[in-house]
Amino acid sequence: MTVNKSAESTLYHVHPKGFWKKFRDAVVVNPEISSGIPLAGIYRWPQPGSRPEKYSAPATKASDPAQNPYWKRDVRRAYPQLSVVSQRDLSSLLIQHSEAQAIPAPSEANGEKSDVPTKTQDIVDLTGAIAAITSVHKVYDQSKLPPKVPTPFKKWRAELAPDAPHDPNAYFPMLLYK
Repeated sequence: MTVNKSAESTLYHVHPKGFWKKFRDAVVVNPEISSGIPLAGIYRWPQPGSRPEKYSAPATKASDPAQNPYWKRDVRRAYPQLSVVSQRDLSSLLIQHSEAQAIPAPSEANGEKSDVPTKTQDIVDLTGAIAAITSVHKVYDQSKLPPKVPTPFKKWRAELAPDAPHDPNAYFPMLLYK
C-alpha cells in the first residue's frame, strides 16, 4: 500500500453527474482534473460569517478616553510652533559667542576661589553688534567662504564641446556646448 503525500485536488470539489459527466469526459483534455467548484458543506466550515460570537477590540490605553484626549491625537492641528528671537537677544548672543571664552584659573592651594570677573555688555542694536564683530576679525575671506544655499541639482555651466563633423571650408555657424 502506497501513501499519497500530495493533496487530493478533487476531494473537496463538485463532480458532474449523469449526462454532464459523460459530456465532460468526452470534451475535457484531462478528465481527472478538478472542476474547481468547492463543496458548500465542507469548504471553510464553519463559514466565516456564520459565527455566533461578535468581535470586540481588546482594551488598550488608546481606547480609554481619560488617557487619550482628542488634542493629543488630532494631527490636523499640530501646527509648527514659532520661535521668536528679538534683535536685542540676537545681538547679545552674537557678541558673547564672538569673544574667546574666559576660563577660570585653578583654585589656590589654601582654598581661595579666584573667579574671573564677567564683563557686562552694553545692549547694542543688531547692526552695531555685527559691525563690532566684523571690525575685530574678518568673517569671510577666500579660504572661508559664506555658506551656499543647497540645490537639488547641479548648476549647468556652458562649456564648448568639439565641433560636429563638417567641411572645414564651409560656413558652419553652429557651436556645440556640453
